[in-house]
Amino acid sequence: MQVTFYGHSCFSVVINGKTILFDPFITPNEKASHIDVESINPHYILISHGHEDHIADCISIAERSGATVVANYEIGNWMTKNGVTNVHSMAPGGTFEFDFGKVIMTGALHSSSFPDGSYAGVANGFVLKSGEKCFYYAGDTGLFYDMKMYGEIYDLDFAFLPIGDNYTMGYKAAALAADYLNVDTVIGMHYDTWEVLAINHDKAKGEFEACGKELILMDIGSKRDF
Repeated sequence: MQVTFYGHSCFSVVINGKTILFDPFITPNEKASHIDVESINPHYILISHGHEDHIADCISIAERSGATVVANYEIGNWMTKNGVTNVHSMAPGGTFEFDFGKVIMTGALHSSSFPDGSYAGVANGFVLKSGEKCFYYAGDTGLFYDMKMYGEIYDLDFAFLPIGDNYTMGYKAAALAADYLNVDTVIGMHYDTWEVLAINHDKAKGEFEACGKELILMDIGSKRDF
C-alpha cells in the first residue's frame, strides 16, 4: 500500500490498484506549491468535513478524473449541486463495500461548514479495510473516547491523526489516541501549514517514542509504502 502526502491533511493511498484521495487542499496551500495538481487522478475522493482546507480542490479533481466523492449526506448533495457527477453519500456508523475494500464512516469531534458558512453536516473520519491493510483516517478531531472502541473493533495497522493543536488535538493527545486505537504507527497531519499549527518535530516524535509508538512526518510530495 503506497501513501503520498500532498500537504496539510491531504494524502492519496493506493489500495488494490485504486487510488483514494483524502481531503484535497493543495492549490491554496503555499507549502504545496510544487505539487502538480493536474497529475492527481484518483478513483475516489474521501471528504471528512466541509471546511475549505479539506475540500478546496475536490470539485476540480473530481470533474477532471471522474472520481467518486465519498462524504456525508450534506456534502454529497453540495457536490452534486456543484457539478460533481459521481457521489456516494454515507453517515457515521455506516459501512459500504467499494471495489478496493470497505469504508466505515466514523464520527469526529469537530465542526463542519462550507466556505460560505452554511451547514455541512457533522464532521467525520474513516476506517478503510481491505485485504492489504486496515487503517484509520481521523479527519479533523479532538481526542474522544470512541477511538478506544475503534481500536477494539478494528484490527488497525496504522492511523492518520491530526497533531497541530489549536483546531484539532495536538501531538500529546494524538499519542494517547494511538494508544486508544491500539496502533504503533501514526502518520501526522494538519500541522505546520500555518504558524498557528507549527510544531516542534523532535518533541512530537519524542512524545510518541516515549509511548513506544512511531510518529511519521512525511515531506510534501513524498511517497511511502506501508
